Amino acid sequence: MIFFPLTILAYFLFPKRIKNYWLLAASYIFYMGWNPKYALLLFFSTVVTFFASLLLEKYRRKDKLIMIFALCLIFLLLFYYKYLNFALSLTEKLFTLLNIKLSIPKFDIILPVGISFFTFQAAGYLIDVYRGEISAEKNFFKYALFVSFFPQLVAGPIERSKNLLNQLNKTYSFDFARVKNGLFTMLYGYILKMIIADRASILVDFVYTNDMATGIQIAFATFIFAFQIYCDFYGYSKIAIGASRILGIELMQNFNAPYFSVSFKDFWRRWHISLSTWFRDYLYIPLGGSRCGRLRKNLNIIVVMLVSGIWHGAGLHFVAWGFLNGLFQVFDDLTAKLKTNIPKIIQICATFFCICFCWLFFRANSLTTAFRFIKMIIFNLEPKTLTGDLLLKYGLNKSEVCLLLLSIFVLMICDYLKWRDISLKRNIFSRKWYIQSVVFIAGLLTVAVFGVWGSEYNPAAFIYFQF
Repeated sequence: MIFFPLTILAYFLFPKRIKNYWLLAASYIFYMGWNPKYALLLFFSTVVTFFASLLLEKYRRKDKLIMIFALCLIFLLLFYYKYLNFALSLTEKLFTLLNIKLSIPKFDIILPVGISFFTFQAAGYLIDVYRGEISAEKNFFKYALFVSFFPQLVAGPIERSKNLLNQLNKTYSFDFARVKNGLFTMLYGYILKMIIADRASILVDFVYTNDMATGIQIAFATFIFAFQIYCDFYGYSKIAIGASRILGIELMQNFNAPYFSVSFKDFWRRWHISLSTWFRDYLYIPLGGSRCGRLRKNLNIIVVMLVSGIWHGAGLHFVAWGFLNGLFQVFDDLTAKLKTNIPKIIQICATFFCICFCWLFFRANSLTTAFRFIKMIIFNLEPKTLTGDLLLKYGLNKSEVCLLLLSIFVLMICDYLKWRDISLKRNIFSRKWYIQSVVFIAGLLTVAVFGVWGSEYNPAAFIYFQF
């Protein structure tokens, strides 16, 4: 709790020439708070991509080999820590199908927090240098800060060098309006996390681990999970954006009312925007994008979404989640002309229903569990159990369930206004200072009172920390 205020205070008190050095040191201290030795992995990815980018500019005739070698180094590191045991498990299952008994040992590997995020950020920078879109950064400390910038280090947004690295070329002095704006943004992120996401996690975890849950209860918990993961990740993104704004740095927006999407293609333009645009620019377009015929285009979409699923986690249920997202996008493309006369509200509801179906695979602990849940929803629906004893013992009492549903309703109103391009923030900041103060204090009280209301409330780690 004291890390961020001290970091900000020191940043504004230090002379300009050492501000970025202080942010670099603070970023590594922040990361080492999880596991000090894993800071070496962050440093390794930084060193490899920094010197590879310099070599790319010096030896243009061998630039492709240099880029491939450097990318292999950092992605092999990601593979070892995130996917090695998964790959070994799949290999063992494959040999079992071939009637070959093979016992492959599993390694006790702890996943470094945020490794997928900083690996993709460093890889994107290197590819940009290779393409000649940016010049290689000559200042190692500035580049190291770009890779490790603490507000977005462990859960994004995955920043681009053309945005974040350029902003590190200058330092910023204290600006009251900017700090106020950043604090409001952070507060909104904490409201999303503490009031909706953390309370939703109690309900979702209870149902998904309860063998007595019925199909309707699983369906209801999956609906709630859609908002849990949204508010959890959107909340972190807002906190990161607000914290960076206080420092004078603008991060890219990561969400844009995703549950008002009219199609899956539209959804991925609005959900985890930093990742979806990363895959678009560095995988989908190099594969040929939409320039090589409908069949190849649809295949490219499925390949990209499969990779996206694997990026999210080492498990067949994540692979299935990615494949389903790709399949729904292909279906959207094939039926685009048929949907022109369908009202938007129906398209939004249908898309949201399919998104929730995909989230079931994402949340389930395994592919087998996901299929079992689907079977329960189809054959053991029992609507009367939705408001039965199990629902009221979700780890939440009746008033907490009502608060959760009310909070989701308010969130959707805010997202609807955003979808319609009606800015609440502009309306708030156009008011007198005392009205803004009342709004801010009311937000703090909301977090303090309702965010921790309930004897079963426990702050949960951000979901995307594990990716």
